[in-house]
Amino acid sequence: MPQIDRFIDFMVKQQAEKFIVPSGRPCIIERGGTAMPVQQQLTEPQIQSIVNEIAPPGTLGRVPYECGMGRFEVLVEGNDGNLQLTIAPWNEAAAAAVPLPPPPPGAPATAATGQLGGTKRIKHMDEMFRLIKEMSGSDIHLSSNEQPVFRIHGTMKRLPEYEVSSADHLETILKMIMPERNKREYDETHDTDFAYEIPGVARYRCNIFADRYGIGAVFRLIPSEVLSAEQLGIAGEKWMDLCWLSKGLVVVTGPTGSGKSTTLAGMMDYVNKNRDDHVITIEDPIEFVHRNIKCLINQRQVHEHTDSFSKALRAALREDPDIILVGEMRDLETIELAIHAAETGHLVFGTLHTTTAPSTVDRIIDQFPPTQQEQIRVMLSEALKGVIAQVLVKTVDGKRAAAHEVLLIDPASANLIREGKTFQLISQMQIGKSRGCITMNDALLKLVQEGRVEAKEAYVKAVDKIGMKQLFEAKNIKLDMEGMGQG
Repeated sequence: MPQIDRFIDFMVKQQAEKFIVPSGRPCIIERGGTAMPVQQQLTEPQIQSIVNEIAPPGTLGRVPYECGMGRFEVLVEGNDGNLQLTIAPWNEAAAAAVPLPPPPPGAPATAATGQLGGTKRIKHMDEMFRLIKEMSGSDIHLSSNEQPVFRIHGTMKRLPEYEVSSADHLETILKMIMPERNKREYDETHDTDFAYEIPGVARYRCNIFADRYGIGAVFRLIPSEVLSAEQLGIAGEKWMDLCWLSKGLVVVTGPTGSGKSTTLAGMMDYVNKNRDDHVITIEDPIEFVHRNIKCLINQRQVHEHTDSFSKALRAALREDPDIILVGEMRDLETIELAIHAAETGHLVFGTLHTTTAPSTVDRIIDQFPPTQQEQIRVMLSEALKGVIAQVLVKTVDGKRAAAHEVLLIDPASANLIREGKTFQLISQMQIGKSRGCITMNDALLKLVQEGRVEAKEAYVKAVDKIGMKQLFEAKNIKLDMEGMGQG
């Protein structure tokens, strides 16, 4: 605990307006306009030690300080070995009239050094939520002892106009929006997830966590209106025919933040507009909200409407669904139930965090004990109908575009899965281009040839970098390797 907290605690308990700490003389508290001495007396080095905990060495002037007891200002005065501190509650009007002292050259602007960045302060999370929408960003990052950081078109950008947030202040504004259940969960486990919505603006997927500096949070913006397949540019893709299946398993996969949820929402929107079916979604949390158009859609949130993915999926089989969307196939039981549902006459959509279509097949099989894997290969070869692996790449205009690797299962691919020869699925995808299959390298190459993505960006996002480089050489596309090594 910083030493200054002891003085603030005493000042608050005494209901004083000021606590004055001069060097070499007794401390003074001011209460009701009366100055009263306190027995404690500090030397100049002791006072300097206090200052060094909240501000860069050599700081003079007004320093904002925040702790569990509130927000205060510390006035540092004096020179030549004669320092004095004056501690008082934060005064917004006085703060506006007297600017912060400039930090010494090279001093970092962090709450730990007393410099609170810009002049704006987060008063409620709705302010951040509206701002990220206005700036066309995707994620908000809040950390203790740091300014807000937004991810905009894939790039992290600090907001210099905002103060650094202390852990206490950040916890206060985050708990304003946390449901009671999530407050309890965070207090017990230091992690919690939930959804938050501003009607007419957007929904937000929220994750609150603790790190070495205190509380932190990441928020993903989810548009209030679901982006249609046409808006996403996927309506004309051959793999959208998967939406017309009556049964089977379709997996959308990719790394975190690759837009899997957006693509799945676009597919569900297409189903909603073109089919007359009953759709059940199981999500954690509910992200895109679907209105009933032609379909009846029931959306269930894990920990809110059901205990787990597996329990909700088991129950869904008794709820007369035609289509089931599983937000995340994260454990063996959920994967097993999804395959079973696909086998028994339901169309099941799910997601995994794999990077390629063939590795998705391997990941599903590897979830099971070795003694069951042969049986699962047979079941998966019959149930799996398609895998769409997705990655987001930066475009030349500073935005982002999705590149899709597509594996559509035909009898030959099903046979490779059944026989455990998934390494040959890449060849099968190349053979099946006319059916709509495409490898990730070919998808990235297409974006480069269209002039939408630079070759360097495509190379960085490619999993098979050697193959990507060979494709560029074959097409006489120059790859500038400067600044990224020769990997």
